[in-house]
Amino acid sequence: MILEERDQTAFHSLAARLEVLFGRGPDQAWTDEEFGALALEVFEVQFTSNVVYRGFCEGRGVTSASVDDWREIPAVPTRAFKHLDLLSASPAEATFQTSGTTSDLGLRGRHLIPRVSLYEASLLPCFSAHLMPEGKSLRFISLIPDPEDARGSSLSYMVGAAARRFASRTDYVVDGSGVVDHGVLAAALADAQAAAEAVLMLGTAFAFMNVMEHSDVCLGPLPQGSRIMETGGFKGRGRAVPRDELYEAMSRATSVPVERIVNEYGMTELLSQLYEPVLTGESLGCGHIAPPWLQVRAVDPTTLRELPEGEAGLLTFFDLANAGSVAHILTEDFGAVRDGRVFLEGRAAGAEPRGCSRAMDELMAVAR
Repeated sequence: MILEERDQTAFHSLAARLEVLFGRGPDQAWTDEEFGALALEVFEVQFTSNVVYRGFCEGRGVTSASVDDWREIPAVPTRAFKHLDLLSASPAEATFQTSGTTSDLGLRGRHLIPRVSLYEASLLPCFSAHLMPEGKSLRFISLIPDPEDARGSSLSYMVGAAARRFASRTDYVVDGSGVVDHGVLAAALADAQAAAEAVLMLGTAFAFMNVMEHSDVCLGPLPQGSRIMETGGFKGRGRAVPRDELYEAMSRATSVPVERIVNEYGMTELLSQLYEPVLTGESLGCGHIAPPWLQVRAVDPTTLRELPEGEAGLLTFFDLANAGSVAHILTEDFGAVRDGRVFLEGRAAGAEPRGCSRAMDELMAVAR
């Protein structure tokens, strides 16, 4: 057996075990030792298979043989996905594209997914637990495009995968470019209201604002038991609306109580998501919950050293669902971690944080 075949076998064997563990649900308690052991296994696969990532780690004096704590494993900035294909197994079964930004000259990054079943094993239990805790199917009305019309969108793929598993019916009311089909939206709302069928309405913050401000279609009242998933998403739009103001407007438009609007936090570079657990009786602002296979830390923007409990810094994520790419991700999002909850404070403004910049320089030097 050649080395590449061994690498593939090691990845798929580990991924199959992870899928079983994820399938037990986000409420399953994991010990620090259990997570740490799996994280080191994931790192072994990635260090062995990903030449650029291995060079980056070696440049920091870290190898799979030397590290004994997952926190010591070097984190890769999210911006790296705009410049490098960070694949630790092949071939890719799916490719998710990031949004382009002015700072990166409009470059769109790529997250290559070698095993879609591992992504769905992470996605579906958390989606169900936080958006459909009653365990019953719901009608989906999506302000996020159909995955068939937005290939490459991780958010569209997420909605499509959840709809296949949990939806009694799904109406996609925007096209692949995000333009609302007012006729489809009006028909979907009227049909749900006539059937008195509870709805899960899904969309980005910008999509909800766009529909409320520029559509003649009234979004409500949605039937009793309805709820909303809101994903954020004003980045690059030139305008942001305070969360309290947005949720009050959404509640007025749909008759869905504010406390039944669930914020989902995710990104193309991560295959696991975090949710505010408001449908299980907790209040808005209670923090986001990560599944046990995703560990979150706040680090100093310059030194990348972990900060004390409750102190705000750059958020880093170690996501076991990212076993096929890079598991340890450094973001430009600020937040704090308290009692296992993540409290978001927004994105880094202005220049790229020095720690991220230094890591990118090292990665690009290895790639060259």
